[in-house]
Amino acid sequence: MEEWRFDENVRRICRNDKEGLREIYEEYCPLIYSVAEEILVNREDAEDVTSEFFIRLWEIAPVYRSGRGHRAWIITIAHNMAVDYLRKRKREMPTEDECEKLQPSQPSCETRVCDQLSIEQAMKTLKREERQIINLKIMGELTFREIAEILKKPQGTVAWCYQKAMQKLREGKLNG
Repeated sequence: MEEWRFDENVRRICRNDKEGLREIYEEYCPLIYSVAEEILVNREDAEDVTSEFFIRLWEIAPVYRSGRGHRAWIITIAHNMAVDYLRKRKREMPTEDECEKLQPSQPSCETRVCDQLSIEQAMKTLKREERQIINLKIMGELTFREIAEILKKPQGTVAWCYQKAMQKLREGKLNG
């Protein structure tokens, strides 16, 4: 969706026009889901966060500032919501009863918890700028050039930072 179209849809949301939200939903639901699923590694949780994202978008539409790259803005919101959800779930560790309810085809409760924790731990090894570049590149499917424009940094710096962050994530995953 082009920037001007997104801006118009946000203005429609601010006027309580649900059509604006519908258009954004239809365009960006798969992207928001992929951002959440990448962090949460769980389809149901990603679906929950995706639904909550569009409710939140309706609520925060008035604070949106045009001209700053709407894709980066929505990806950042979705990412933060997924991380918050993960933190909340981490505090609510599953009980043995919940683990026993898993189907044999599903990974064990311990595996799911360890996977979630290792992803969170790996992401914590990154600096804020590195996390932002990873999110924009992988989840936002943006080019290094687009990321450089959004972040107002040289393209070479963005590419180098991305490679460095990916190396940290690989090392964190191997060590975790």
